[in-house]
Amino acid sequence: MDIVRVGNKSIDKDRLYQIIDKIIDMRSKGVSQQDIADRIGTDRTFVSRLESLGEVRKGDSVAFVAFPVENKQEIIEILDRYGVNFHLVMTEEERLAFVDERSGRELLNSIMDWIVKARQCDTVVIFASDKRSKLIEALVDCQVIRKHIGASPITRGVYIPSQDIIEVLNALQYNREG
Repeated sequence: MDIVRVGNKSIDKDRLYQIIDKIIDMRSKGVSQQDIADRIGTDRTFVSRLESLGEVRKGDSVAFVAFPVENKQEIIEILDRYGVNFHLVMTEEERLAFVDERSGRELLNSIMDWIVKARQCDTVVIFASDKRSKLIEALVDCQVIRKHIGASPITRGVYIPSQDIIEVLNALQYNREG
């Protein structure tokens, strides 16, 4: 039992999490917000607000950023199959060459172009190091899903299982196939 004191109340966090899980489970099965509110003894707006707090996607466009990766081609094939609007996927070698082969002005312009493209999307999915993913999240003005692939600095490509990417895209209901 994980109980915390809030003012003069004792709150069972485990019970609270179970109720939230039950609400989300019922909503995913099509139970209306009002029916759930009636069952658990709250008002419909609570259920609505709870959904809003956990929402990770609105709209149709998705950007995907991942670096440094080992399996770039495999990732791009998945993104293409799902119709992702914009992607930036780099191996460690490409990332180093990108920085080494450009002047400061070219580097800044390229990064700014990428930021503009990502910001035009409703959701940005990021598979990167802990620090890089936080930085990217701060630069875009939309929903962000971060998946850390290691602690900064990452100095070699990381293999990202295709299932990890597919799970995120499926959770976003972003499959445009067929």
